[in-house]
Amino acid sequence: MEIRPHRIIKRKTTREIKVGNVSVGGNSVISVQSMTNTLTTDIKNTVDQINLLQDAGADIVRVSCPDEESTIALKKIVKEVNVPIVADIHFHYKRAIEAAKMGASCLRINPGNIGSKERILEVVKAAKDYNCSIRIGVNAGSLDKSLLEKYKEPCPEALVESAQYNIKLLEDNDFFNFKISVKSSDIFLTVKAYRELSKLCDYPLHLGVTEAGGLFTGSIKSSIGIGQLLMEGIGDTIRVSLSSDPVDEVKAAFEILKSLNIRSRGVNIISCPSCARQAFPVIETVKQLEKKLSHIKKPINLSIIGCVVNGPGEAAQTEIGLTGGGQDSNLLYLSGIPHSKVASPDIVDKVVELVEQKVEELN
Repeated sequence: MEIRPHRIIKRKTTREIKVGNVSVGGNSVISVQSMTNTLTTDIKNTVDQINLLQDAGADIVRVSCPDEESTIALKKIVKEVNVPIVADIHFHYKRAIEAAKMGASCLRINPGNIGSKERILEVVKAAKDYNCSIRIGVNAGSLDKSLLEKYKEPCPEALVESAQYNIKLLEDNDFFNFKISVKSSDIFLTVKAYRELSKLCDYPLHLGVTEAGGLFTGSIKSSIGIGQLLMEGIGDTIRVSLSSDPVDEVKAAFEILKSLNIRSRGVNIISCPSCARQAFPVIETVKQLEKKLSHIKKPINLSIIGCVVNGPGEAAQTEIGLTGGGQDSNLLYLSGIPHSKVASPDIVDKVVELVEQKVEELN
């Protein structure tokens, strides 16, 4: 469906960098990231999970590299997958150097715990030598001790100062192929830090509310934090951090992007909460449709409304719409035009059939 002008967000133009073959920043689409939770040394399961994440829509996948065995495994993993791999590095700067040699497309380093300036510079040299990008990953939970002494506690100013220090460190060594994150588990701290950093630099920003929680609570926190920033035109790539299956992170990220008309993937179901007016069991119908249409990757808008109060109006805005009208007189719409009546027991099968037909037309 056509996007109305008032629904278009004007995004801040940042520098464009490359994470493997994926562009981040500039005029590129806002990319979606996630991270594996398998042991990296378990190559088969890690590759399988990366492939599942890619199938769900992930553009970039991060893999933890806590030891030398993991960075060695990275060499085989990179060869067996089709998405850029970010090596997640903490504490051991040598792991970053090894990961670059093994084929990582990006090195995620947390300046607060990777060590001295000299060690960071060795990582920069490896990134240059092996054509890696870098993510400066500032986190409220692991700020440098000097900043905690100065500010007494994690705060937006401390996160931004850490980011600025490390930006200068990379710039002074003629390295510009990097993006930045300033994350916290606190939404207010996170949003303010990103706003301030966005004013001070034009490097691409990796958005996220870190350690957001489980699937339900974490998705809500991430939607509020990431959504606010995206609505202000801030952000070039996102990761929803959940204590859940990593595939859920990708799904949640796309729901955020879809809700802001930034990027679409799969079926977008507009449905009512149901009430005494419903002519068919809305909640159960939507559950079944979400499950049976989860394989669809083409962006399609679908409205499932239980009665005629809002049903025709929503159907006018979607490719396929359903308005409840009674046991045998629920009305299906195609592109806002009444199409046919369908009995309540047949709704799910009929809607799935129409969506799949629509996908065939789009292909």
